[in-house]
Amino acid sequence: MTKEVQMSIKMESELRDEFMAIATERHRPAAQIIRDLMRLYIAQSRVPNPLTAKTITQSRKGEDVFTAKSASQLFEQLGI
Repeated sequence: MTKEVQMSIKMESELRDEFMAIATERHRPAAQIIRDLMRLYIAQSRVPNPLTAKTITQSRKGEDVFTAKSASQLFEQLGI
């Protein structure tokens, strides 16, 4: 994908400094991390997101359907 635009954002200097320090420690360009975060945000914002769509499809087929009388009972069924 060709990089053709720039984005300017305002933030607290402390946030920027901490972010840049961690990016530097991990030898990752800050711009790449921001692009990755943007892609993740877009993917998680899709309605329904892939996990929700898969769950709906399985539920309609009667697969992996759990019923419980309480949250603790559901968690037990899910192995949580």
